[in-house]
Amino acid sequence: MIIKKYANRRLYNTAASSYVTLDHLSEMVREGIDFTVQDAKTGEDITRSVLTQIIFDQESRGQNLLPVQFLRRLIRFYGDQMQGYLPPYLEMSMESFSKAQEQMRENMTRAFGGASPMGVFEEQAQRNMAMFQQAMKLWAPFAGGANFPGMPKADDASEDDAKDEQLTQLRKQMEAMQKQLDAMARKS
Repeated sequence: MIIKKYANRRLYNTAASSYVTLDHLSEMVREGIDFTVQDAKTGEDITRSVLTQIIFDQESRGQNLLPVQFLRRLIRFYGDQMQGYLPPYLEMSMESFSKAQEQMRENMTRAFGGASPMGVFEEQAQRNMAMFQQAMKLWAPFAGGANFPGMPKADDASEDDAKDEQLTQLRKQMEAMQKQLDAMARKS
C-alpha cells in the first residue's frame, strides 16, 4: 500500500483514495497492514521518518514506551563503528519479544480457560462479594436486622441490582478513603 505525503503535510492513501492521519497510519501498523510512505513531489521513500513521527507523537502523549536510557544509548550508536550491527540486532530482539508475547497470551488463555484474565478477576471479585453478603446475612440476626452500609437488603432488589449497588458503594468508599489518604499526605 502506498501513502503519498504532500507538501502541505497531508497524507493520501492511494489504495483507499482518501486522506489519512498519523493516527490512521498508527492503527494500520497495529493491524499489521504494511505500507510505504512516499514524498508526492520527489517519490522518495520517507516511511522511516513518518514511522518515527508516529512514535514521537505517542511518546509526547504520555504513552512512554521507550526508556530515556535506551534513547540515549540509541543516539550514541549514530556514527559509531557498531552502527551497522544495531538495526539487525534490534529487529531480531523485537521479533523474539513478539513471539514471547504471543506465547504468553496463549498461556494466559489456556490457564484461564479461554476467558480473559480481567474477566476471571472480575468473576472472583463478584464471588467474594456474594460470600461477604452471605456472611453479613448470617450476622444480621445478631445486629438486630441492621442494614449495613453498602449492603442492600436481599428482598429489596434483584441479585444483579444488589451487586451493582454494592460495587457503587465500594467505589464511593474507596474514593472517600483515597481523599482521606491524600489529605493526610498533604498534612505531613
